[in-house]
Amino acid sequence: MKLGKWAAVLIGVYLVLATIVGIYWSGTPDHFDVRDNATRYATSTEQAVVTGTTTVTALQETIRTLLEKPGGYLHNDMFPPGMWLDNKPNWEYGVLVQSRDLARALREVLSRSQSQSKEDVDLTLAEPRINFQSKSWILPASESEYRDALRFLEAYRARLAVTGESSAQFYARADNLSHWLGMIEKRLGSLSQRLSASVGQRRLNTDLAGDTAAAQSTSGPEEIIVRTSWSEIDDIFYESRGAAWALTQFLKAAEVDFSDVLAKKNATVSLRQIIRELESAQAPIWSPVILNGSGFGLWANHSLVMASYISRANAALIDLRELLAQG
Repeated sequence: MKLGKWAAVLIGVYLVLATIVGIYWSGTPDHFDVRDNATRYATSTEQAVVTGTTTVTALQETIRTLLEKPGGYLHNDMFPPGMWLDNKPNWEYGVLVQSRDLARALREVLSRSQSQSKEDVDLTLAEPRINFQSKSWILPASESEYRDALRFLEAYRARLAVTGESSAQFYARADNLSHWLGMIEKRLGSLSQRLSASVGQRRLNTDLAGDTAAAQSTSGPEEIIVRTSWSEIDDIFYESRGAAWALTQFLKAAEVDFSDVLAKKNATVSLRQIIRELESAQAPIWSPVILNGSGFGLWANHSLVMASYISRANAALIDLRELLAQG
């Protein structure tokens, strides 16, 4: 009987401690200064900060934050308290998706002078590792693949400041920036739609609108009902916050590396407004749970508030891309 009591006490203590640790792990990491971050990385290899350093080191530090924040990387945890947590893994996934998109943009566009030019050898190794499945616990663990990606990103970054045949390049051009922003635009558009669907919507099918000759694989209904499952509402909310956190860092870095391009297009303020909207989407949450009111009902709807900020950032992105396309 005494053994049973002691076992119950130990289990109770463990659960309490695991809950406390889980709450601590659920905190959002602070933002870092992208300029100071670039200087720190460059100083570590006794090199100068050149065009592209700020963006690449922002990506490096973001991935490092995923791996080294309190609790480490939680998305693939199989044991308590990590396996009990739901919000932070979804936040991590939002950060990871934006990191993958930037890594892809680096490999396909930002490091290449034209479409027929050769891909950078280190980026061809880094990008697939960042795209490794996010929930692999072992053989190999997701963390090990992401750390390998950091190693190859560091090799690319170190070569940016080197002249000669082995040097790497980062091309800060308007078309390159617009290409990457187009990737972000699609991500934010998807997040906005998923967030807005928290209250359920009847939407007209506009899949083929604007093109009389357009066709699709199978026919669809003229009107569709879109509603996010109640079990996924907080998942999408925190994924959006993670995406906003990562994009805040990346766009601040882009403001540094593409400063001349933005100034020539008189688009610096437009980029800063996007960053401001994304920062607003990360305001502290005072409610213990994510509420899902009916929009104009008695209760708040946190998803619609988040959708508002994401949609405004996305609209500003579209305007910025139009500015960049102008001569």
